This record gives sequence, structure tokens and C-alpha cells, in this order.
Amino acid sequence: MEIKNNHFQIVILETLVYNVYCGNKGFDVERMQARAADAGRWIMDRFEYIAPCHFGLEAVLKREIAHLGYDVVSVEDGRVTFEGDAQAVCRANIFLRTAERILLKVGSFHAETYEELFQGTKSLPWGEYLPKNAKFWVTKAASVKSRLFSPSDIQSVMKKAMVESMKRSYHADWFSESGDPYPVRVFLMKDEVTVGLDTTGESLHKRGYRKLTAKAPIAENLAAALIMLTPWKKDRILVDPFCGSGTIPIEAAMMAAGIAPGMNRSFTAENWTQIIEKKDWYRAVDEAESLIDRNAAADIQGYDVDDDMVSIARANAKLAGVENLIHFQKRDISALSHAKKYGFIITNPPYGERLEDKENLAALYGTLGERYRMLDSWSMYLITAYEKAEQAIGRKADRNRKIYNGMMKTYFYQFQGPKPEKRYAAE
Repeated sequence: MEIKNNHFQIVILETLVYNVYCGNKGFDVERMQARAADAGRWIMDRFEYIAPCHFGLEAVLKREIAHLGYDVVSVEDGRVTFEGDAQAVCRANIFLRTAERILLKVGSFHAETYEELFQGTKSLPWGEYLPKNAKFWVTKAASVKSRLFSPSDIQSVMKKAMVESMKRSYHADWFSESGDPYPVRVFLMKDEVTVGLDTTGESLHKRGYRKLTAKAPIAENLAAALIMLTPWKKDRILVDPFCGSGTIPIEAAMMAAGIAPGMNRSFTAENWTQIIEKKDWYRAVDEAESLIDRNAAADIQGYDVDDDMVSIARANAKLAGVENLIHFQKRDISALSHAKKYGFIITNPPYGERLEDKENLAALYGTLGERYRMLDSWSMYLITAYEKAEQAIGRKADRNRKIYNGMMKTYFYQFQGPKPEKRYAAE
């Protein structure tokens, strides 16, 4: 069985150093072994990370990771794998807007039976990641096109294997698990098992500002990804006529002000000091603070027909620190208008989850189309599960992207307006 992990280079390096230097007379064996260990620790600081995301948004996340300066290893459905040092855990968790979480990859192997799953898990270097008192468990197991498919059985077998591996590492028969949590996530794809430690905890879409929500809110990381799929920049108008609790306008305002999405929350890996030093977290937060534009200006507006939703949106914007960049007001879609040119509508209109709501969808989307046509040279981007959206709006979208919002298949319709004239753009 082939076991792939981030530490095979350490063994190779230590062996090379020992053979080259310690095999020659006159060299201090213990000194050279210590130097090999130091070199091994340096290599160990290079990890592989897995960043899951919404299906259909992998390219957006890949661009974000590259922008942070990390090398992307692979892009697969719903996840992007990249390489980085220990501080990459901190920076990725704090800066990435479209990821769901950051997993530190422990290893991967092939398994078609539970015995192979047990042995493969046991062979991973758990002692190099988990302290003796770590609280560890498999918090989630997902399987696609694999012979092993029962999440509870996969979790149980892997937990037993991890215990056996820890026994070997710490020469102990029992573990209190009274220390910090080390949740494990595993993904099986065509019998290939990928194992990672969840450095994030609560999903990254939980920025910390949305204390109150609408009935069917859009996730913050999905809202951010939708904005990033458009050409919108902070010097252009943005209107969300179905703003609900304000997620899309708030995410846009945070981008305009350079506010990192994860700088006001905590992460599971903050206490994993044997892997990530505390100073790395402080440095990442300091970096995020230094990038905030406290003099940012933007024309971002959010409308809703519900007074309570408008109040909730304002409260959430204040918690996010962007209340001065967004104008929220009660306004029906039939009153959508704007005097300026080249603006953007980016919105998450109702899908019609209930039967009585579905009967009104055609008229609602029809009104949206009418008001959009009244705007001068605007672009419109909307995500919806309503399959007759284009027909109701009265125009075929220039582009249509399929995105899975959880298990729900949605469509991101893109109605592109003309680019601003050079004279207008310079104003």
C-alpha cells in the first residue's frame, strides 16, 4: 500500500545527511543527527492544504489562493489543493473569501476494504500532528464512487486506527483526550482516501457579523464568490434589490474597504502550537489590519420590501464595520431605479421554495426584467434555482453558470451591459 504524506522528505533528508557526513570519520554523529532533524523540521513546515468550496466556484478560489502567493497543486470538484508554510494556515483562514474551510492534509492512500482503510489510517504520522492529550475524532466522512460508503463505519474504523497509531508514537495504551480539539475530515473518491485536519472549525462563511438573518440567507462565501465572478469594482455602483439581511452588499463593502473576512473570528488551529506558532496568527492579523482602507468610498445599495429585514441588514453592516459604505432602504422591486449609468445589480432573488410562492415568481422576475431595462447601460447578475428566470425576465442571459448551493442546483445568470466609456471611467 502506498502512503502519501507531507513528511517523507524528512526521512530522506535525515538518511542522506547521516550517510554523507556521519559515515566519514571525524564527524560527530549526534551533532549531525541533530542537524538532520532541524533540516527535517524545516521541510515539515511545507504542507499541503485542501480548501473545499461550492461546486462550480473552484476557479474563483484558485485565483484567491494564487493571489495570496501559494502554489496550487490541483483543482477538483468542490476543492482546491495548495502548498504553503505553517503561516499559510493563518493567512488562508483569515483572507480567503470563497473557501468553506482549510484542511491540513495528513495523507492519502487507496482503500477498497475496511482493513485497508484501517491500515492506511494507522500508517499516517498522527504523532507528528497530535499532542498526547489531543481530542481527536473523524468529524465528517464523505464518499463518492467508492466501495466504502458508510460515513459512520468509516469514522469508527479510522478512529480506532488513529488510536493504534498514537499508541505507537507515545508508547501509551490510553489517551485522556482532554486537550485541544483536532477534528479530522476524510474524503473518498474512487477508493482514494484523502485525510485532513480541520484547522477552521465553524465554516469560513461565518464571518461573525451576521447575527440576524433572513428566512433563506445566502452564505457569505457564496455571496463573495458571486461578486468576484463579475467585473464590479468599488468605483462602480452596486444595487441588490432583494438584499434580505444584507449579505451581498456587506461582502461587497468589505472588499471595497479591504477588510479580510476572517479577521474577527477564531479558528480551531489557533491552539495547535506544535504546528503553528502563535506569532504566525498575530502576523496574519497585523497584515489584515494594515490592508484596511479606512477612507474607502463606495456606492452600494440594498433594498428589501420588509422593514425588519432592512433593520437587520443595517445592524449586520454595522457589526461588519461597513455601515458607512452601504445605503439600505425599504423599496419594492417595482420601484427599482437609478439615474447613473454603468451600475451593477448583483442579487439573490426568491426561488419560490413554497408552492404559493412559485405561483408569483413569473410576475416577480418579469418586474425585475422591466426595471432592469429601464436602467442605462447596467449589468445584472443573479443566482436562482428558478429555471424559467430568463423567460420571465424577457432576455436570454449572456452567460449562465451552474453553481451548487449546498445540494440545490442553482444558476448564475449574467446579463452584461456595455463597458464604460473612457471619459466616464476617468471621472
